[in-house]
Amino acid sequence: MRRHPVAVMVVVGAIASALGIAIALIIDWFPADAAKQAKPIDTLYDVLMIVSVPIFVGVVCVILLSVWQFRMRPGQERQDGPPIHGNTRLEVFWTAIPAIMLVSLCSYAYTVLRDIEEKEPNTLVVQVTGQQFAWRYAYALDGGRTLETTELVLPKDRPILFKVRAIDVIHDFWVPAFRVKIDAVPGMTTEVRATPTRIGRFEVVCAELCGLGHAVMRSTARVVTPAAYTSWIARASRPAAVAGGGAAGGGDASAGGDAAAAGRETFVSNCGSCHTLADAGTSGTVGPDLTSALRGQSEAEIREDIVDPDAKITEGFQPGVMPSNFSETLTAEQIDGLVTYLASVSR
Repeated sequence: MRRHPVAVMVVVGAIASALGIAIALIIDWFPADAAKQAKPIDTLYDVLMIVSVPIFVGVVCVILLSVWQFRMRPGQERQDGPPIHGNTRLEVFWTAIPAIMLVSLCSYAYTVLRDIEEKEPNTLVVQVTGQQFAWRYAYALDGGRTLETTELVLPKDRPILFKVRAIDVIHDFWVPAFRVKIDAVPGMTTEVRATPTRIGRFEVVCAELCGLGHAVMRSTARVVTPAAYTSWIARASRPAAVAGGGAAGGGDASAGGDAAAAGRETFVSNCGSCHTLADAGTSGTVGPDLTSALRGQSEAEIREDIVDPDAKITEGFQPGVMPSNFSETLTAEQIDGLVTYLASVSR
């Protein structure tokens, strides 16, 4: 060790690097992949680990060797080391090699990004909206209509273009099983692509700290067969039955029924991802279960819960989780319809 400290350092570093790389590749860092984009991203991650581990180990070995080899001995407290110029060849080496590695890795990462973001035919466009603390999705239908829902349903093996935006603060749309993520920024629309390859349910999370309810800003991406997706679109796009006693079929609905029907749509689009309500078919768990929590409430109480949600907090829930700006993001007519609808199902 004393005769050949550098050689010992190299041997120890090589062994530690080999063990570190093996451990890094054995660990399952991500969930099972469920999109075409996942495998090239996983490979890129493995390459970065293979390159990064030896660099980290090498730096640590040099630091430890320097601490041991050049430590101060007793009696040397007031001594200064001899002046040195350095080693020009070594400086060129440790500047050029990292530069070459960085350029190579950046070029590889850029190639992967271009490949996974390549446009494909028959792409389905899904509008994604983030708002504290829920995700909403919109699908373009025939005839210029739009289906808005809190449920993300995707057909297997079809390319998807997510157009992502935020209403209030910065969020981040991330499906870990797809390996793709993109910031949702107020005032602009960002885009990310994925092609689902596995049928099942996959978690959608917000990967950007966005407030008190950030941890519960979750949703589910449900990947189904193309036939099942077509059936779901057909069912979900049917006009909702008029709540509050109005008829969905023949005959004219009352003004109250029309308001309740519009309020139901507003609830599903803006509140359904956070609240469970049997009448609306929603199952959110961020906020209270309104199927029971609404019972006996007056319209005035319901309106206060919407425009000033922290005025009265349901036991077991924290203040600040429900958005307090619905009076700004919803029109007066939407709030009136929402109140009418919730009052009709609270009786």
